[in-house]
Amino acid sequence: MGTTFHSGRNEESLENSEQSTDRKDCTKENLVPKKPKKVQFHLKGCIGFYKFEKWWKSGCVRGSSLCGGHYALPATPRTRQSAKIAEIEAEMAQTQKNKATAHHLGLLKARLAKLRRELITPKGGGGGGPGEGSDVAKTGDARIGFVGFPSVGKSTLLSNLAGVYSEVAAYEFTTLTTVPGVIRYKGAKIQLLDLPGIIEGAKDGKGRGRQVIAVAQTCNLILIVLDVLKPLGHKKIIENELEGFGIRLNSKPPNTGFKKKDKGGINLMATCPQSELDAETVKSILAEYKIHNVDVTLRSDATADDLIDMVEGNRVYIPCIYVLNNIDQISIEELDIIYKVPHCVPISAHYHWNFDDLLEKIWDYLKLVRIYTKPKGQLPDYTSPVVLPYSRTILDDFCMKIHKNLTKEFKYALVWGLSVKHNPQKVGKDHTLEDEDVIQIVKK
Repeated sequence: MGTTFHSGRNEESLENSEQSTDRKDCTKENLVPKKPKKVQFHLKGCIGFYKFEKWWKSGCVRGSSLCGGHYALPATPRTRQSAKIAEIEAEMAQTQKNKATAHHLGLLKARLAKLRRELITPKGGGGGGPGEGSDVAKTGDARIGFVGFPSVGKSTLLSNLAGVYSEVAAYEFTTLTTVPGVIRYKGAKIQLLDLPGIIEGAKDGKGRGRQVIAVAQTCNLILIVLDVLKPLGHKKIIENELEGFGIRLNSKPPNTGFKKKDKGGINLMATCPQSELDAETVKSILAEYKIHNVDVTLRSDATADDLIDMVEGNRVYIPCIYVLNNIDQISIEELDIIYKVPHCVPISAHYHWNFDDLLEKIWDYLKLVRIYTKPKGQLPDYTSPVVLPYSRTILDDFCMKIHKNLTKEFKYALVWGLSVKHNPQKVGKDHTLEDEDVIQIVKK
């Protein structure tokens, strides 16, 4: 594999011994020199410096580079970072969680977040685009991505919901590119994306996982499609992969303030009691990012993860629905238990079961607002509403959605609906609209 080994014997004798022995002859006398008892192998250009003691116990496999079938991979910046990440994760798993170790765990979490960010966006250059078949143009009023393991029914669900052909077969990785589809529900045009199946380690680039998760970052809602017979194991793996890529599911940004300054040191102000963060922990986490002058305000009981997310500043908070497919293979009693799980919708994509509940839950999680227009002297147009996201429902956003010049010509508006006290009511640009309001704009 292009790797040089240095040991007590030279390369020629090691190669001859591998060719002339089989598994029955792998004994201490004919393979390992008497001195030293510890054989050190310095792997040039590899990840580390390995020590093998009594390595003959595992047996010798003909054709392997070392007895026991140990191979060394050439070192690259990505493999080094992956090795560091694995080392920190192992240390965190072995560390007990209590007040005495909170400072150390916070420091490890900060280092882990930095390494993962560098792994996702490596230094020094563009690394290419999102990959073939992943860059789908965003259309419609909202975008939904189907994320899940291979062969859990994502393509079947897209085909039956949107009427778009997505190849379905009995083998894994049938879908290799992103397949888009569009549905219309309650007047809104919603784009659906059938993403290729992801595997464990997707956030590190396995199985084109980084391209898949990068597309999921652009979605307004994520549907994690799970097999109802094995949901918990797949759910934890997928959540871990998405979290490693900076996606936070069904959570809100931390209620904290963060303002850098030129001098004055670190000033920590908490408006409520903190159970995990103290001044020492905050300073150590910020020192890992080389931040020494900043004002930090904690308005809620924050954790070290919340502080790291605030410092990183690239986290995406996306609502998520867990779609449990193949409910035709479970009993009624099991189905009653699944219905009590939060954020879950049981369906059968093959038999079109429970699609109504799924669409209704999608609408609730998207939080879209429909605004109907009314021309002067005419009835409102209820067939094609103007759909706005819940976070942008000011009248000025409505004008920008129709045309940017409308804000310049805007004089006032007449509104009928839940957002006003009496119908109609004369309002200005800063008025906040509600779902199914009727509006008539008067120009200058």
